[in-house]
Parts: sequence; structure tokens; C-alpha cells
Amino acid sequence: MTKKADVVPSPAEASRNLVSQAVETALTSLEDSKAENIISIDIQGKSPLADHMIIASGRSHRHVAAVADHLIRALKEAGLGNAKVEGLSGADWVLIDTGDIVVHVFRPEVREFYNIEKMWQAPDLEDETVH
Repeated sequence: MTKKADVVPSPAEASRNLVSQAVETALTSLEDSKAENIISIDIQGKSPLADHMIIASGRSHRHVAAVADHLIRALKEAGLGNAKVEGLSGADWVLIDTGDIVVHVFRPEVREFYNIEKMWQAPDLEDETVH
């Protein structure tokens, strides 16, 4: 009797699985930290920066810093490497970049001012049909 060989995922499939795991870890961490207005945006094919973007708000400087800190630890514990972090000292807008996903944690008024989700959720002009 021959033993059935284990199926090895293709590199593209393995990458998608890693992105899915990172997104799931990030969303769980943000929810556990009581982040507000969490938006998850698939930007694969729209930007070479990452495959996924997550935007969330904290209620204050202290809450933004705590949410970001919790997320950084969760990503590291999940084996997703050391993320690049910017803005943690000011905690108005913290950017956490894992390579596959980018997470923005804002204070509400800073998020409203920059409104980056509007830019990333805009429909692609190529996808629109002209009548």
C-alpha cells in the first residue's frame, strides 16, 4: 500500500494564508483592545505597499498607544515577525507595517482629518464602465 503524499501549498497560496493569518490576528487584537470603527480593506493589486490595510480608532492618546502596543505583541506572538512601527511616541496616528498588512490606529479627530479609508475604498476607475 502506498502512502499518500502530503499536499504542499503553492508559494502564492502560502502567502495568502500568511496574509489571512495576519489580518485575523490584527482584527482579533484590535477588538480585544476595544479599538473603535475598525475597517478592513483588501488592497491587493491596488498598491505594492501591502495586500491588506486595517484602520481603527482609539479614544485617546493613551488608548491609541495601548491598542498599538497590544497589536505589536499579538503579531510577534503569532510568529508574524517584527513589525515596523511609526508614531507610537505621539500616539495620534500609529502605523504598524508587517509587510503584508498595514494597520493605522488613530485618535478620532486625526482619523477624520486624514480620512484615508475614503481614498482606499474609492472605486477603481478601471472597474467602472462608462455608459
